Amino acid sequence: MIPELGKYAGAVLSSYGLSLALMAGLVILSLWRGARVRRQLAEIEARGKKHD
Repeated sequence: MIPELGKYAGAVLSSYGLSLALMAGLVILSLWRGARVRRQLAEIEARGKKHD
């Protein structure tokens, strides 16, 4: 059931849309950064094994 928002519908719906977009952006940024850190850690570990 969708509530009747009247004259505020545009503001409310755009706020919801912006909030969802920002949350999606944070999730994508976190996943991207996590993958980058994992690659860097693997490189550091590989360098450490070469010196053993």
